[in-house]
Amino acid sequence: MINSTYNVKSVFSIKDLENLSGIKAHTIRIWEKRYNILEPMRSDTNIRNYDLKSLQKLLNVVLLNDYGYKISRIAEHSSEKIEILVREIISEKSTKNHALNAFKMAMINFDQALFFNTYNSLLAEKSFRDVFYEVVVPLMEEIGLLWQAGTITPAQEHFISFLIKQKLLLNTEKLQILEPTRTDKVFVLYLPENEIHELALMYLNYEILLNGYKTIYLGESVPIESLKDMKKYFDTIVYVSYLTVEPTKDEMPNYIKQISDEIIDSNAEICFLGRQIECIDDKFKSDKVKVFDSIADFVLEL
Repeated sequence: MINSTYNVKSVFSIKDLENLSGIKAHTIRIWEKRYNILEPMRSDTNIRNYDLKSLQKLLNVVLLNDYGYKISRIAEHSSEKIEILVREIISEKSTKNHALNAFKMAMINFDQALFFNTYNSLLAEKSFRDVFYEVVVPLMEEIGLLWQAGTITPAQEHFISFLIKQKLLLNTEKLQILEPTRTDKVFVLYLPENEIHELALMYLNYEILLNGYKTIYLGESVPIESLKDMKKYFDTIVYVSYLTVEPTKDEMPNYIKQISDEIIDSNAEICFLGRQIECIDDKFKSDKVKVFDSIADFVLEL
């Protein structure tokens, strides 16, 4: 049961449902009108709104539809029967979409128990690395879009991010106690000044450790001067940064130029990932300033 003292978003627009389910608003309206899949509440000005039960039902309907159930057939069942069918599918096979939806519901409701139950169910069948790649990385990408669209609040984003961080830290610590097996270079991971979105960087740290390297994790909002200090301690360095919102498009040219002039040399290179890499001009890219479109691409390079 949801604690009423929490500031939980309990009313959703059709645009919110589209963002959370991945189903276009036009299609939701058709399902609603033709098959009575959902029963919207209406405001005084006749605007459709939906409650949490409607959101949960829609997510279940989408899962059944993904597994071959026709909407006309799904519409014949009650919400309770739909939930039973979903549980049957989940018991037969692990479903990425179900896990994603469960994590999103946990985020919306500030439901730690649902998060942990979903995570533990995944971990019973998959490695932590597979769980992260197949479910958590897509979840993080969706969270960013949901936040931008105003479908979720910063509080909900922080809530789910903290729970994911806990799991990352636990699994990272298991690797940190091991001696590095590859000693030709050290990886220094950081975020630029004013950049605080570190989940992806934390996972990169895990992957690099998993590949046998030593890492120095500096975390969020690190000035360039602090990066220069690392050269006093290590001979060959690969700097790694994940650019989500910083530097901005206007700031990027000066930032990359300063990095190139003050950090990069024969014994130091840098790798950039994240949304803001699209703002990096091709003229700055080289074998010393590398840009990766995805975490998977970066890991392949390791």
